[in-house]
Amino acid sequence: DAPVDLTEENIQSRMRGLVLMAVSNKTGAMLLTTGNKSEMAVGYATIYGDMNGGFNPIKDLFKMEVYRLADWRNSHVPDGSLCPHGDVIPQNIIDKAPTAELRPNQKDQDSLPPYPILDEVLTGMIEDEISIAEIVARGQGRFERDLVKRVERLVLIAEYKRRQSAPGVKLTKKAFGIGRKYPITNGYRDQSEIPAPSSVAKQG
Repeated sequence: DAPVDLTEENIQSRMRGLVLMAVSNKTGAMLLTTGNKSEMAVGYATIYGDMNGGFNPIKDLFKMEVYRLADWRNSHVPDGSLCPHGDVIPQNIIDKAPTAELRPNQKDQDSLPPYPILDEVLTGMIEDEISIAEIVARGQGRFERDLVKRVERLVLIAEYKRRQSAPGVKLTKKAFGIGRKYPITNGYRDQSEIPAPSSVAKQG
C-alpha cells in the first residue's frame, strides 16, 4: 500500500521506451533519444525509459537553445530543400510549460528552477567551470547560493545516468562524455565550498 510516487512515473516512461524500441526493432529505424543538456545535467531523464535510443541529436544543447532552434526551424528552410515549410514544430509545443507528462498537471518548474535560470547556472558550472560563489556573483541577485548548491548536487548525482546515455553531436567545449568526465563514486565538490579543517582544540 505504498503511496504513488516517482516509481509509477518511471514505469510509465519505461513502458513508452519499450514500445518505441519495439518499433525500432521492427522497422529498422534508429530511435532518437530526446534529453537535452539541461535535463541530462540534472538527471531529468529516465534510464530504460526516455533515455532509450541509439543517438541523441540535442544532447549538447541546453533547454533554451532547443527552444531557439525550434523557433529558427519554423521560420527557415534552406533553398532547394525538400523539407516541409511552415511550423513543422507546432507553436503550442514551444509555448507550453515544460513537462515530462508523467502525472496530471506536472511541470518541470515544480521541482527545478525556471530553465532560463537553470541554464545560466549550468553554463557557469559546466561550460565555464567556475565556482559556486562566482556563479552566484554572475547572477547579480537573481538566484541564491542555496539554489546553485541544489543544482550542483543534482548534476553530481546524475553522473551515473550520463555514463549510460546515447552518444550525441558535440557542439560545445564541454559536452558530456568525452568533454566532461567526472567520477561516479568520488564525491567531487566545489573546493571553495568545503569548510576548512577546524583548529585543534586546546588541551584543558
